[in-house]
Amino acid sequence: MARGWESKSVEDQQASATAKSTVSGPELTPEERERRAKRATLALSRARILQDLQVACDTRHRAMLEKALADVDAMIAGLS
Repeated sequence: MARGWESKSVEDQQASATAKSTVSGPELTPEERERRAKRATLALSRARILQDLQVACDTRHRAMLEKALADVDAMIAGLS
């Protein structure tokens, strides 16, 4: 009998967790979702460029990465 109560409690906890996760705030417009997705993609690109820049040895390669970083920063600033 105790097992039945325990499973019911777990079921209630899972239902409340699902309800909490579905209510995350106001609905975003398609444009806002697209802007956030682009910003996230640019943030990942920026992180990758910074990582590559840390290990780059050749001056031409470093210059190319620095230019790419500046371009990504400009794109991020344009989205804000």
